[in-house]
Amino acid sequence: MNVLDEIIANKRKEVALLKAQRTFESFSKSPYFERETLSLKEFIITSGFGIIAEIKRKSPSGGDIKTDVNITEQARFYEQNGASGISILTDKEYFGGSINDILEAREAVNIPLLRKEFIIDEIQLYEAKAAGADAVLLIGAVLQPEEANYLTNIARNLGLEVLYEVHTRDEVGFIPLEVDMVAVNNRDLKAQQTTLQHSFDLAPILPANVPLISASGIKTPEDIALLKAAGFNGALIGESILRDGHLAQLTQNLKP
Repeated sequence: MNVLDEIIANKRKEVALLKAQRTFESFSKSPYFERETLSLKEFIITSGFGIIAEIKRKSPSGGDIKTDVNITEQARFYEQNGASGISILTDKEYFGGSINDILEAREAVNIPLLRKEFIIDEIQLYEAKAAGADAVLLIGAVLQPEEANYLTNIARNLGLEVLYEVHTRDEVGFIPLEVDMVAVNNRDLKAQQTTLQHSFDLAPILPANVPLISASGIKTPEDIALLKAAGFNGALIGESILRDGHLAQLTQNLKP
């Protein structure tokens, strides 16, 4: 069993427990549930090249990254240094996150928040909306096409934008028509290997009508320049910013 299979097996247990403890109605009573969401898509488009800055404490590929991160301080740092949005890992077992991280960040900043999670059930979408998220990640590698379409429609009906992640050419062929943005994950979730070349290889066959995001392995202004030249509209960056704190360097001179 590879790492991705382990994560999904554990996620199915977590979702079953969540559904035993909470109802859809209970999430709909959250103060944030009726909140008008911010558009991550528009923030990215208007930025010229948008940086989605990530908060995660650890990862299977990177080990401990910033286990003592202060969510409020980190979110404000990202907002003050030009991030178009913030991606927040909410998986606890493998990434050290929590849905409460979104709640805390929502209190701190006024830029879009993306729930980055292994979403396999609609109740996770309700949970994201109730916590104050503006967008959710759906991962092609863990969803059947009919599941991806169903979850995309539920998210959109809740007012959440969808960032749809692909890694293979086959996954590109099953991107739901209603997604708001498409991301290429440069990391193979099964082998946990990363190469920026993956974005360049898939770029020619990606949809032309939505913003394109490159995720994982982006570290320098030169990487961003190459991605921009290849037709990408933004990048999702986590580990390198969390370790080095060089977000301002990456976001300078990105305005159109």
